[in-house]
Amino acid sequence: MIEELHSLIPAGWERGVILGVQVLAILLAGYILQRFIARAITRIGERYHLPPQFVLVMRGLLRWLIMGSALLMVLERFGVSGSVLWAALSGFIAVAAVAFFAIWSVLSNLFCALLIFTVGPFRLGDRVEIIDAADKPGVKGRVVAINMLYTTLEDMTEGVNSEEAALLQIPNSLFFQKAVRRWRGTDVPFTFLDR
Repeated sequence: MIEELHSLIPAGWERGVILGVQVLAILLAGYILQRFIARAITRIGERYHLPPQFVLVMRGLLRWLIMGSALLMVLERFGVSGSVLWAALSGFIAVAAVAFFAIWSVLSNLFCALLIFTVGPFRLGDRVEIIDAADKPGVKGRVVAINMLYTTLEDMTEGVNSEEAALLQIPNSLFFQKAVRRWRGTDVPFTFLDR
């Protein structure tokens, strides 16, 4: 039987066909295994009344783990070393972590700007005060501009008239790290910045 199959394969193709069959067998075994485990996790979740979110996360994690392992096995069949892949992946993750850490404050301010625009804790013309501590006053001013990195306040400290008021640029993330006092419908008329 095997000799008949060898006669059907052209000369020199045996190795490629065997490799293809092995790859298909690995991928099929990984697919069947992940389907079996997903069903088992679902049954366990139903039997022990586990939260559906937990069951979905566990199924997803195990699916990725099994299919990732199958992919590594396939790559090894093609001659790619697992240790080389691991070294490349860990190097990429290390560089990504350093880059993410380096731009964390910028990303934080951008995300907080998105929250300010969508949630609307304050808007242009509102008076706000960032409370630093209970025993000392914080930064107080009228919101005159909101951009992606910072919010500009016109200083409203007592004893400072509006012509001499300084502009304070507060990072957007600070509004979500500290307590903020807000007054809507201010009695101070809103004007655009001419500075």
